[in-house]
Order: sequence, then structure tokens, then C-alpha cells
Amino acid sequence: MICDLCPRRCHAERTEARGAGFCAMPAGVVAAKAMLHRWEEPCISGARGALCVFFTGCNLGCSYCQNGEISRGNFGKPVSPARLREIFEDGIARGAACIDLVTPTHFTPWIAEALAEPLPVPVVWNSGGYERVETLRTLAGKVQVYLPDLKYADARLAAALSDAPDYFETAKAAIDEMYRQTGPYRLGADGVLQSGVLIRHMLLPGQLENTRRVIDYVAARFPDGGALFSLMSQYTPQKGAAGALARRVTGAEYRAAVEYLRACGISDGFVQERSSANAAYTPDFDLSGV
Repeated sequence: MICDLCPRRCHAERTEARGAGFCAMPAGVVAAKAMLHRWEEPCISGARGALCVFFTGCNLGCSYCQNGEISRGNFGKPVSPARLREIFEDGIARGAACIDLVTPTHFTPWIAEALAEPLPVPVVWNSGGYERVETLRTLAGKVQVYLPDLKYADARLAAALSDAPDYFETAKAAIDEMYRQTGPYRLGADGVLQSGVLIRHMLLPGQLENTRRVIDYVAARFPDGGALFSLMSQYTPQKGAAGALARRVTGAEYRAAVEYLRACGISDGFVQERSSANAAYTPDFDLSGV
């Protein structure tokens, strides 16, 4: 296929071989792990965990990615749509609160095929927020919950850290489409998110102003609490990190971000504890479950 699934629209010819295009992925799904994951937001994990499927490759180039082994390291194995469906059904049989698709954008057509028949639990599209509206529209009715990042409101920072200077404008349009599909968030009796949008933002060391600008946008765009917001503090320095990215978020930065969030009136959502900045929370990508 000639690929234009993501905003880069690199028109790479994706075949059975890896290496083409920005994501370097073939035509077909590649995955590195499927597991019941209890470390997502409570409304995603539920009591027993979300069935997280971690896909290989990514359409962003984040220099600080904590899943670099799979996002840029090309680790994973091919998984057919039929096998992917079996993975979903196995997770549901083990009590998964939802199906959590992690970094799925570049595999959209094949994932959509696996979701052709409805599942009895919500499907969560857990992405970096860098999406084409046209691609998202192919998921209408197949995805119930969107879990996008909103990483940057600063174009220069997005260019420097993720090779995506158009990130903010692109993510805003994508989130609007996600919200158009789902409407205001809806929780089940068990507290699990049944439909809606949960926007994530990770506080980066030395980038408090970027976080403030993201919070400002979300507060203005969703003043009535139609979308949930999750402020994350789990940044962990990766090998080769330099400057502020070579350290964790300080206590002062964390407190300032939380105080700003509260002052802006965003109350529907979550604030991650600073103790989450621990490499122990990064999954071991060992092909288990796939």
C-alpha cells in the first residue's frame, strides 16, 4: 500500500518488508506484547486491568520515548487481523476492563479489520495524538474511548523533541474529531470509561510553560468537562538524554503544574503521583501474549 495514514503522509510503499516510511513498518500489524495492565488511569484499568496491546513503530520521533525498544527499535512480530481478534477475545475472557491499543495509528486498516464485529468491552485508542482526521473517521463506531496525548502547545518544542512542528494544530483537530465521534465522557457503574475522550499530558522537566499552555487550551476547549484530562509526571530520563531531559521532574515543577491545573478549573480527570517516574513501570517487551 502507498501510505498516507498519519499526518506525515510520507506516501511510503509499505510491503511485507519493514523499513519504509517514517514508522518503518510493513503492510500489516507488528506487536511486541499483550498484557493485562493495571497502571493506566483507574477508569481505563478497572479492577482487573486493561488488555494492553503494544504495537511496534510510531509516527512520532520523541527523543525521550520510554518505549524506545519498540517505537524505534523495530522489536515485535507480525500479527494477522484474525490473530489480533483472538488476542482481544482472550483478554476479555481473562476479565479485561477494555481493549487498550497502544500506539496503533500506523496500523489502522488492519486493526479496523480485527474490530469489524463489536466487542463486549470498550475499545481504547491510546495514541500520541498525532493523527489524521480522515484516518480517525474510519474508526467511527469501532472505537469507544480515545486516549490521546496532547504533548505540546509549543511548535518549536514539538519540532525539537518529536520531529513534528505541526503537532499542536494537528492534535487539536484530531481531538475535536475524537470528541465528535464519542461525545461527552460516560462512566459505567463500575467506574470504567465506556465512551469519551481522555486527554493525557506528560509534564517534561524544564518545560512548565508548555504544560501551562496545554492546560489553558484544554480548559478553554472543554469548559463544561465533556472530556477528561490526565496530568502525568512519569517522565524518566532515557539513555543519552541531555540538558533538562537528563533529570526527572522536580517537586517544585510538579507542584506548580498541579496548582495551575486546579486554578484553571479542570476537575474531571487525574493527577499522577511523582512516584510513577520509575523505570520499573515500563513493560518488559518479550512478545508474550502475541
